[in-house]
Amino acid sequence: MDRRRFLTRAGLAAAAGIAGPFAGVACAGAKGGATPLARALGYGPLKAARDERDGKVRLHLPDGFRYRSFSPAGSKYSDGSTVPGRHDGMAAFQGPRDTTILVRNHEVNGPVGAFGDKGKAYDPATGGGTSTLRVTRYGEVLKSAPSLNGTMMNCSGGPMPWNAWVSCEETVNGPDVGNDFSGGDNGKLTRKHGYIFEVPTSGVSDAKPIRSAGRFAHESVAFDPQAGALYLTEDCFGFASGFYRYTPPKHPLKTGKLLDGGRLQMLAIKGQPRKDLSKGQRPRAVYNTVWVTIDDPDPNFTGKPSNDDAVQAVGKQGRAEGGAIFSRLEGAIYHQGTVYFCSTQGGATAEGDTAPSGFGKGRGQVWAYETWSEKLRLVYESPRSSVLDLPDNVTASPRGTLVLCEDGDGDNFLRGLTRQGEIFDFSRLEPVADDPGAEFAGSTFGPGGHTLYVNVQSKEGMSFAIWGPWQKGSF
Repeated sequence: MDRRRFLTRAGLAAAAGIAGPFAGVACAGAKGGATPLARALGYGPLKAARDERDGKVRLHLPDGFRYRSFSPAGSKYSDGSTVPGRHDGMAAFQGPRDTTILVRNHEVNGPVGAFGDKGKAYDPATGGGTSTLRVTRYGEVLKSAPSLNGTMMNCSGGPMPWNAWVSCEETVNGPDVGNDFSGGDNGKLTRKHGYIFEVPTSGVSDAKPIRSAGRFAHESVAFDPQAGALYLTEDCFGFASGFYRYTPPKHPLKTGKLLDGGRLQMLAIKGQPRKDLSKGQRPRAVYNTVWVTIDDPDPNFTGKPSNDDAVQAVGKQGRAEGGAIFSRLEGAIYHQGTVYFCSTQGGATAEGDTAPSGFGKGRGQVWAYETWSEKLRLVYESPRSSVLDLPDNVTASPRGTLVLCEDGDGDNFLRGLTRQGEIFDFSRLEPVADDPGAEFAGSTFGPGGHTLYVNVQSKEGMSFAIWGPWQKGSF
């Protein structure tokens, strides 16, 4: 039995305040005669399942679910070039003849050289970017190609309704910045990094950064189709992070693309400047918000400041105006007027739990920003690592249940957070030999909800298609 197979009643009772679309209960409860434990299990206990590609056990899943891995690092694209590793954020789009188009990030750091055609690279020195794949509902690759290269640390991003993916660089490296914590030689870089890039599903990105959306450690993007605004998360490991809004000069649904030259703002709590939300919150916490403007979203550094100073340059502007403080904001998803986003190390440290390193000592929070009311609501705060451990990427199922990818210290799970506020295990990653840092990333449901596509970021790295009896549970 793995360490998080079952949830205790005490853990559930302490878990979360639920609000907004997750209204009704503050934690898992005995509704309709079912016990909290039985309801929280979702699809039932997890069992070792064999990969239909080669028969190896890579995932643990409930009965009735099957999967196939595909496009591992080191394999070949359709043009014969090599697929890079560090598979991360991803989105699914409708393809021709009942297929799915996937656009997938590669979170590669350092001056390792661009993959694919270096003539199309934003910076030929860097190895991050995106892949675009056309696949079946069962994870069979029909076509694949690089679609953005020469970027760096492409962590997550977000899908756009005009058939595009916005990819985020989680770094501010560049020739104007001192070497980062990994020791990479920034002097070898030819361009500044720390931007977002648009990638069309039908071809190759023009590799033009949206500089007005900020130069900071971008993680994810969620698009509000009503206002035409992008909501941006910042994963500033070791320092305070912010929640941002970028408003382009023209509505993207009218232009069919994302334009530079707009306005960048940071979320602040009304009447509580620099409110620290990284600490433990009361259940059902709700805050009224305002937005403060970032005057210099794309700073030009002189004197090669340290990476630590450079990565905080934009965030410090927002906090000087009263911007709210979060801990490691990662995944974000827009769903029915609300942007859900994860604060990976937000919350309080439970008694007997080990606090993670870096800024923020909790095991994770899920927040909801209502675009229509401008209220910020706490959806869930992990009571301890055995219940939810460092939520990272997030997506929403066709029925509105959130899918959370963990980035914890031990076993890593795909977990569901239901509208009733229940956490349940859906998949556990089989430990990867010699790679304790392997994690789930980039979960996304394909068109029609038949298939959940997800990545595993590890030394090898690969994508997965998972299908089965979704109707039997909350997804």
